[in-house]
Amino acid sequence: MRPPRVTVALAWMIAIGIALSAAIMAYVPWVQTAIGDGQVVALDPGDRAQEVSALVAGRIERWYVHDGQHVDRGQPIARVVDVDPNLLSRLAAERAQVQAEIAAVRQGQSVASIDVGRARQLLTEGLVARRDLEQAQIKVADAGAKLAESRAKLNRIDVALNRQSAQLVRAPRDGRIQNINAAAGGALVSPGTVLAVVAPERVERAVELYVDGRDVALVRIGQPVRLEFEGWPAIQFSGWPSVAQGLFDGRVRGLDPTASPTGLFRVLVEPMPGKPAWPDRRFTRLGAKVRGWVQMETVSVGYELWRQLNDFPLEFGQGQGAAKGGAAKNEDAAVLKAGKAK
Repeated sequence: MRPPRVTVALAWMIAIGIALSAAIMAYVPWVQTAIGDGQVVALDPGDRAQEVSALVAGRIERWYVHDGQHVDRGQPIARVVDVDPNLLSRLAAERAQVQAEIAAVRQGQSVASIDVGRARQLLTEGLVARRDLEQAQIKVADAGAKLAESRAKLNRIDVALNRQSAQLVRAPRDGRIQNINAAAGGALVSPGTVLAVVAPERVERAVELYVDGRDVALVRIGQPVRLEFEGWPAIQFSGWPSVAQGLFDGRVRGLDPTASPTGLFRVLVEPMPGKPAWPDRRFTRLGAKVRGWVQMETVSVGYELWRQLNDFPLEFGQGQGAAKGGAAKNEDAAVLKAGKAK
């Protein structure tokens, strides 16, 4: 029987396809990756968004800024005044009264010291009893105690005055007003109430990725990472980095030793030196979402397909183990050589 030409052609196509698929699975390389999602953050913690809080209790008398306004370091943001408008004047009057008390106590202490000296001299001459000297000394001690109490009261008043002088809330750094707590304008605020949030404009960016605990054990500092930023068009082939388009390069800067509340581990990624710069800050602002692929070992396509079908972990690199074994052998050889020399 002669099969139709279509059947023969289809059979050849299937055979060639099977052979080609087998060759691809056996010889085509595939770069394993650990996938993680995260966001753009500031590398320096001081460059992240900072909350501006009220330092004293009271009410908001005036706002000096509005949402989206650029502020410089030390620029006023709001003024918080006490509920009692005459508090500062009363504190000043109380301070003056305490200072007068201190002056009077000092004068009485100096007089009592003179009485002690006079009583001591008269006691040596036998003109007064020892009890008179002791009473004069008690007066000096009482004056010292009153002086210490008055000074403590003066310190408390000075602390209250200094706190009230902090009614003017200022910007902690250069940046832009991201959010104003408008609800605090019509209510009483307490120390620590957030009044506004200042977001920096010029920061050194980084990316924090959250990776599964099964993969983070194989992540090492300095490993290359491919990043896809939110809103930036990209075509990704995780196993073939040279084919991907629209992705940017980074490298692992640090790993958290403990997991986050979600059970994932944070991996901090910085820009890769010598590679194209990340998108401009207009397109990738702080907080923008990012997906990253930490590049691991290179295996065949067939092995990677078999691994994923069986849900096995990533391949552990043998290069690192070989390097450690070679270092150990070199160290043993050095020790043996030193022993022979001895």
